[in-house]
Amino acid sequence: MVTYDVIVIGAGMVGAACAHALAHAGQRVLVLDARLGGATNAGMGHLVVMDDNPAELALSQASLAQWHAWAPRMAAEAPSTAFTHCGTLWVAADAEEMQEAEHKRARLQAHGIACELLSARELATQEPVLRPGLQGALRVSGDSMVYAPNAAEWLLGHAATPIQIEQLQVERIEGRRVVCTDGSVREGGAVLLAAGIHATQFCPELPIRPKKGHLAITDRGSAVVRHQLVELGYVKNAHQTEGTSVAFNLQPRPTGQWLLGSSRQFDTLDPTVDNAVLARMLRRAIEYVPSLAERNAIRIWTGFRAATPDGLPIIGRHPEREHLWLAVGHEGLGVTTAPATASLIVSSMLGTAAPIDPKPYAPTRFVQERAA
Repeated sequence: MVTYDVIVIGAGMVGAACAHALAHAGQRVLVLDARLGGATNAGMGHLVVMDDNPAELALSQASLAQWHAWAPRMAAEAPSTAFTHCGTLWVAADAEEMQEAEHKRARLQAHGIACELLSARELATQEPVLRPGLQGALRVSGDSMVYAPNAAEWLLGHAATPIQIEQLQVERIEGRRVVCTDGSVREGGAVLLAAGIHATQFCPELPIRPKKGHLAITDRGSAVVRHQLVELGYVKNAHQTEGTSVAFNLQPRPTGQWLLGSSRQFDTLDPTVDNAVLARMLRRAIEYVPSLAERNAIRIWTGFRAATPDGLPIIGRHPEREHLWLAVGHEGLGVTTAPATASLIVSSMLGTAAPIDPKPYAPTRFVQERAA
């Protein structure tokens, strides 16, 4: 039996980034994935600095720096990743949201993140598809976007040491051993669980809840959108812990199509499109971009985010299972934060210096809560 240094369960963006980083650190890596589909294949591919709390900001900022370092190689080796430096406009609908844009600018600039406020007139000039009467926006120029499934494939295929990949469904984890549903066994020095919403099948103690989301992509049109457009109310909706919510989120694709989000529903694993939620989401988008009503949605789908109680991912060694590490619970930021997650995993496994403070993401925070 071949023994690997690390067996990674999950080949989505987080698992791929971790495998890539571990291979660069000299580890022999095996990735197991059942091709069940996850957030990487269903999401928008935003690469965006988020600052709802200091830990989220640290993880996303460190990750964006790595994405920008990868960008030239990705463009040369895998143009299908569609990496685009488009920036984000956080759109303020009224004076109260414009004040929040000012606060957000101060927080980001305090951490060296390039951003600027746009007046109502400047916003209309930058993005004439937006409806009149908006107050302005905050532009974060370093934000980008990527076609996530192809970016994950690039990470797996362009590591310093070749990564072994097998399409197998894992049944259970037994210490260093991974038992697959076909009865075969894989053995490693350590196991890394990066299986998104499927993680609770192997660790039912993890406090992960599914958040269902809808996305729609339009046909091509002549109108141009230069930035990712997100309403400032998105942050409030993104961190709700109950109920159903929608927010305006539009991403221009290189094809001339527009990708639309977003919605959030809790505690369901039904992938069926909920027409009532979809209608709310589209109406919200048309409130911001009236010409959307003239486009056709050519594909609509759903996906599931793996959410934790405090909105932060679980990254590090499992406190009760010696050979198991965790990289799960990234909710809607897994594509953005995969690089820094991978760096934290490498530092935890190999005992090297962590790129940022690992404590806010440590699995022990939930074990302590259970004990209390």
